[in-house]
Amino acid sequence: MATNSYTPQELMVAVASREIRDGDLVFVGMRLPILAYAVARNAHAPSARGLFEVGLMRDQPAAGFLGTMGDPPNVAGALWSTRMSNAMALMAQGHVDLGFIGGAEVDRFGNLNTSYVGDPAKPTVKLPGSGGGADIAILSRRWVTLMNHERRRLVEKVSFVTSPGHGDGTPGWRQRNGLLGGGPAAIITTLCVLRFPEHGGEAHLASVHPGHTVDEVRAETSWDLQLADHVAETPPPSDSELAAIRRFDPDGFWTRPA
Repeated sequence: MATNSYTPQELMVAVASREIRDGDLVFVGMRLPILAYAVARNAHAPSARGLFEVGLMRDQPAAGFLGTMGDPPNVAGALWSTRMSNAMALMAQGHVDLGFIGGAEVDRFGNLNTSYVGDPAKPTVKLPGSGGGADIAILSRRWVTLMNHERRRLVEKVSFVTSPGHGDGTPGWRQRNGLLGGGPAAIITTLCVLRFPEHGGEAHLASVHPGHTVDEVRAETSWDLQLADHVAETPPPSDSELAAIRRFDPDGFWTRPA
């Protein structure tokens, strides 16, 4: 149990790191997942490898702080430094065990939107698009979403499905639509952890972070949120997890409160 205080973002990193299994090839992504990989690799997943979209594979965290995945500390000592196309090809071949994706909107079936919000003819917000998000969603064996928990983000229906989750939630939707990976496993937010049934379907509330309540989570979710048979309290970051997070993000660049 941690004895230090921590930010919501540090809790999200700790929870995300626990999703990484020993031996996993992890498509890391930017921001908090960089830290999650570092924490897991130095703790319970010593043989996990990190794959970065820019064309890098590592078997250990970078020695220095990373503001972007292409920063020199991430290149130095890399297991493999190659082209982006080769990194994405590994995912296309089914080798990526876990991917991390962020988004502006997510719905009850895990579909993610990073394209636009509102009417497609005249959107209220324009977003950067897929990047590698759709590839991760379609091809990785499982994936996890990290985002701030707000009603405008956890929506009944996303404005656009940039990265498909479990589609309309019916059994076998991904297989019927030719999506090779297993789909979303969890949504980790600043308030809670939502999880999905093993073979797809609708997200349910699995755990609530310390200091928050089920009612608070429901109030900030735009759909009628299903609950697990037993909604647990999310274990807080341990002292060792916090120490690792702060080692790799010493100034709190990624983990200071939003």
